[in-house]
Amino acid sequence: MAILLLGSVGVARAQLSAPALNSDRGSAAPDFAASSAVKAALPTDLLNPFARPAVTTVLALPLENAEPASPSPRPKFLYGGRDDYRWQLGISASWLRFRSTPFSANAAGINTSVVYFTNDWFGVEANITAVFAHTIFSNEHVKIGTYGAGPKIAWRKKQWEPWLHGIFGGAQERPQLAGQSRGSYVIKGGGGADYRWNPRLSFRLEGDYVRTGFFKQSQNSFQLAGGIVFHF
Repeated sequence: MAILLLGSVGVARAQLSAPALNSDRGSAAPDFAASSAVKAALPTDLLNPFARPAVTTVLALPLENAEPASPSPRPKFLYGGRDDYRWQLGISASWLRFRSTPFSANAAGINTSVVYFTNDWFGVEANITAVFAHTIFSNEHVKIGTYGAGPKIAWRKKQWEPWLHGIFGGAQERPQLAGQSRGSYVIKGGGGADYRWNPRLSFRLEGDYVRTGFFKQSQNSFQLAGGIVFHF
């Protein structure tokens, strides 16, 4: 009888606790939904077995954090569109038509110029010209020399380089007339064009108006030149 009584009491307690267990199980789903476990995403390779696997290493860095590549060194040329050399040395054969009241002459000689470009279009030029002509006045040779400096403006293209310049300086002439000075001022204005043969060499044609003040007068002369130009 005692064993029977204990068994019936145990069955009765089990039946009373069963609804509480069911209620706990009913709340298990909301608790799980509220947890962060449901937010975990499944791996992509499990969802799509044909997807390409992603490889991540500690060496992979964002692009913004990567160090930029060092730029290549600039050559020692001009800045600007052409990147050309700064210096020019021109050597040309020159012809000067000199006209004055005491005498006129067609003189030939050499014209030399050195130019330094401060940027890709503006330069400073130094110019020297020496020409010689026929004999006059008891076998005296005509000799005329000019020297000076001034600005030069060039349109430095890939093949052709047209330019303008102005030269201001002094001049000397022979023969000397009685009571007259052999020196004078000189003003040259003109231009020309250079044809680029290679990076170091060009061919030049040039024409200039030349004004001098010999014999207490003004002379208006004209000069032509053609030659080569070295770039360095």
